[in-house]
Amino acid sequence: MKITAESASLSSRRWDIVGGVFFDTDAANTGLLAQCPPALASRIGRAKDLKDFSGKKDESLLLYGDADLPSDRFFITGAGAPNDFTLERLRAAAAVVAKKAKACKATTAAFIVPSDAAILPGISGEDRAQAIAEAIILSLYSYDSYKTKDKKPNTVTRFTLLLEDQSQAAQFRKGVASGTIIANAVSHVRALANAPGAEIYPATLADDARTTARACGLKVTIFDRKKIESLGMGGIIAVGSGSQHEPRFIILEHAPRRPQRTIVLVGKGVTFDSGGISIKPSAGMGEMRMDMHGGASVIGTMEAAARLHLPIRIIGLIPAVENMPSGTAVKPGDIVRHYNGMTSEVDNTDAEGRLVLADALGYASNYAPDVIIDLATLTGACVVALGHHATGMMGTDAQTMEALKAAGEKSYERVWQLPLFEEYDKQIKSDVADVKNVGGRWAGAITAGAFLKNFVGAHQWVHLDIAGTSYLEEAYDYIPKGASGVGVRLLIEYMRSLK
Repeated sequence: MKITAESASLSSRRWDIVGGVFFDTDAANTGLLAQCPPALASRIGRAKDLKDFSGKKDESLLLYGDADLPSDRFFITGAGAPNDFTLERLRAAAAVVAKKAKACKATTAAFIVPSDAAILPGISGEDRAQAIAEAIILSLYSYDSYKTKDKKPNTVTRFTLLLEDQSQAAQFRKGVASGTIIANAVSHVRALANAPGAEIYPATLADDARTTARACGLKVTIFDRKKIESLGMGGIIAVGSGSQHEPRFIILEHAPRRPQRTIVLVGKGVTFDSGGISIKPSAGMGEMRMDMHGGASVIGTMEAAARLHLPIRIIGLIPAVENMPSGTAVKPGDIVRHYNGMTSEVDNTDAEGRLVLADALGYASNYAPDVIIDLATLTGACVVALGHHATGMMGTDAQTMEALKAAGEKSYERVWQLPLFEEYDKQIKSDVADVKNVGGRWAGAITAGAFLKNFVGAHQWVHLDIAGTSYLEEAYDYIPKGASGVGVRLLIEYMRSLK
């Protein structure tokens, strides 16, 4: 599908469907109505007079074309009060139109971009276009690789953003290009995370990272089990010891000529998590194929960063393992020695993510990073605390956490900071090792972060627990049920904001 931005009259062109945003205040609709042919404006007005449509949020109106209206369908989505309209509501409106186009099996579609200066004041045309392009692509995503019937393919091949002012076209085209790159990377993450564990395991995740690197100019290095063991990454070896699929350690690097700084991204890559010897209940275990979402998000972020030519050196580290029970699996009571020399007591083999992240976080110090950011589907406790609407955040770098919070508000991949008081360290104190991998019933998301803090050394570090935001139990405007692809838009927005 190709997304373009241009100034064109609705009367001069034909599309299978044209969509637009309508507010509940007449003054805010002058821009939309000015772009509509008189016959269309009259029909919208008639629907308002009959109180069939008022422009309230979540309302919609579908009208059909005729000799006076060359396009087949006109679909207007209500946006509510103009003062409440945000960049996220613009995404939602574009997503509604895109999904309507798919439902109608349209091949060409257009979206009338709100043009009133009072709508989204201070938001550039580039940012608006990026948001719209992201929403269009992400709302049309579906994971149907294994379906043999009832598929609902996207038929839209061309989507046009209609501008009132031709002078904005260059800005909008730039935003469309960025939004397309980012959304395609998010779709890549969703496809990886949705795939069954029989398809995505450590070796095939490494293969995907290698293919991605070659396609977009990243440097890639893959460590096998022998190399991982020789480096002293005991956490990765222990967690992967129960599986027939041997672990991999994936390194991706985006290295521009004169980088502003170095950022290391670490993503948990547990391709399937049975819980190991501390096996999980069978109900919902199929979702544990998505326990590698953090690693997938790092691959997607690296892909987008390379294609956007970000002037930052970015290292992506993904410890990829499968956590299975067997006669060779790590056992409760075992003691693991990690890359940085510290030891941890394995109190519960289902707290495996922090064991593999510990090695990767320690290895990150080799790159002298300005900041380390890890993403992990780490704890159910974070889902209990924040649900599916915010990512849990904690760390040692207040400045980066503030920047991530701002990036989360803009991208709508919101984060919420949790405390990391030193008192929590007592809960992970071990009698037989430096630390233990669980801290008891209380503050489970925080004690997991407290465990990880031991392995970052003196480097600035932020931990993002995406357990709740990576998997959705119901669909939203442009995020389907299942893997969300969270992390890519947040991290790209954060890195683009750096001065």
